[in-house]
Amino acid sequence: MGDSEKEVALHREQTPKDAASSSSTSLPELSWTDAEETAIRRKIDWHCVPIVTLLYMLCFLDRVNIGNARIQGLATDLHLEGTQFNWALSIFYIIYLLFEVPSNVLLKALGPRFYLPLLVCGFGLVSLCTAFVTNFGGLMGARAVLGVFEGGAMPGMAFFLSTFYKREELLFRIGIYVSAASIAGAFGGLLATGLSRIPEWGVAGHTIHTWKNIFFFEGLITILIGLAAPVWMPTDPRTAWFLSEREKRIAAERLVREHRTDPAEKVQWRHVKQAVTNVHNYTCGIGFFLINITVQGLSVFLPTILKDLGWQNTKAQLYSVPPYVCACLVAVAVAYGSDKSRQRGIWLAAFSVLALIGFAILRWVSQPNVRYMAVFFVTVGAFPGGPGFLSWAINNSAGPAVRAVTSAYVVTLGTIGGIVATWTYVPSDAPKYHTGHAINLGGQIGVVCLSIFGILYCAWENRARAAGKRDHRLEGLTEEEQEHLGNKHPRFQLWT
Repeated sequence: MGDSEKEVALHREQTPKDAASSSSTSLPELSWTDAEETAIRRKIDWHCVPIVTLLYMLCFLDRVNIGNARIQGLATDLHLEGTQFNWALSIFYIIYLLFEVPSNVLLKALGPRFYLPLLVCGFGLVSLCTAFVTNFGGLMGARAVLGVFEGGAMPGMAFFLSTFYKREELLFRIGIYVSAASIAGAFGGLLATGLSRIPEWGVAGHTIHTWKNIFFFEGLITILIGLAAPVWMPTDPRTAWFLSEREKRIAAERLVREHRTDPAEKVQWRHVKQAVTNVHNYTCGIGFFLINITVQGLSVFLPTILKDLGWQNTKAQLYSVPPYVCACLVAVAVAYGSDKSRQRGIWLAAFSVLALIGFAILRWVSQPNVRYMAVFFVTVGAFPGGPGFLSWAINNSAGPAVRAVTSAYVVTLGTIGGIVATWTYVPSDAPKYHTGHAINLGGQIGVVCLSIFGILYCAWENRARAAGKRDHRLEGLTEEEQEHLGNKHPRFQLWT
């Protein structure tokens, strides 16, 4: 038997007997070679990953540009006092977390091709309008509306990718798109420096200058790209415009065979129940919460922290770039290694130790250059954590409907960390920020512990399933009811 015949035979063996009943597009006689599947995956990569990465970079840029605007005069011009800036950050995350799960349910119903770009245009418009706020109340209102549109972006994009990729392919792609947060941090500092130097312009009473240029032009760029996005984005594998009819069938079928469920299934109450009662989702959600305290906190406050090391506005903006560049490269490398090794927890634990060391230095060392080195430790150690915990939760959820709820649910828990982050660095704690660094140090210790717990729990559950200790779950159930068990099915193996 030749290599090609062996590959075809392999894909035939992987077909579940009930595949046809689980999806009207699932065809048991369909077979393909590994070379065909690789070619299809590369086409999907080209048409999904770059656009999602670009859209999330804009999402993160419009979220954190307030940190760059702050040191360019926003707080002074709006007469912000005490903790008013922190409240402006908090209201965003409070509204953000309320809209995450409903947005993903809506996404599942409407499809991502137009819904995700709609969110992008929405938060771009809000960012643009922020250039015209004149007081604390206006800033609070703008940040609240921004949370409405951005709330569905991250979980929506993660779910969108999960509808195209197998479990062992997912983290690398999520890692690339979430690394856009690091790109936004690096690019945002450079962009803010350039935009803030544009000469004052506008009409009497509504002039645009310094920090207002940052909001106006970044929002405008976001709107234009959001309007163009549907031209490139597909909806799902079965209707992807860039695939041939045979390629569409293969792209959809390979996911049906792995997940043993219909990719087009609608979200029902049982899917929500599966997601919120999954012990592993709490591990990932709490881990994401702790990671987000660091990631969201640094994203907004890093320019301020660097300024308080003795570097002035422009220099502080520019010095924020290198740590983000390193974080981006490492996050993608970690995602690739994690997918190849088919492990999540060990990577999360190892890099969180590096972030832990960084915060220990920031807390107890006073030399500016050494503290700047610690910022690299923190960004490189913490930024891979978000995509790591999110993809770990999605990997251990069965079926697209459950994954839709899981991705939004885990990100919702993580968003609470964003609320905490807005209060970790307050003016009264400047310039050393001992309290903020201590909170993040404790959070990274928690991440290490949760990662180890997740490894042990998943390994224990897999051993129990291999030993037949979960087979009783199948008793008295029809084949269809057995498939509805999802990640609780005795044959479903959890990633460690």
